Amino acid sequence: MTRKTLYVELHAKPGKEAELADFLKSAQPLAVAETGTVTWFAVRFDERTFAIFDAFDDEAGRDAHLNGDIAKALMGRADDLLASAPQIRKADVLADKLPGR
Repeated sequence: MTRKTLYVELHAKPGKEAELADFLKSAQPLAVAETGTVTWFAVRFDERTFAIFDAFDDEAGRDAHLNGDIAKALMGRADDLLASAPQIRKADVLADKLPGR
């Protein structure tokens, strides 16, 4: 069972919505390469509001993700793409349902 999650809300700067969407789409192969990341989603709520939601079996997986290539790439582009700092929320999983598990 997954035990840890992250929810990271992102708000695009005006005029940077398409670039942020493209950035998030391009991060998918990096998420696939993370052995500790069980599931990863990049989503869009409205024109300027995006989020990343991911789950991990343990704290080590979550920590590795927070210090991994996606986080580094996002923070490297934050001043250009984001209207405000990413809002990072950690949560503990109470129950899950995942394919193949």
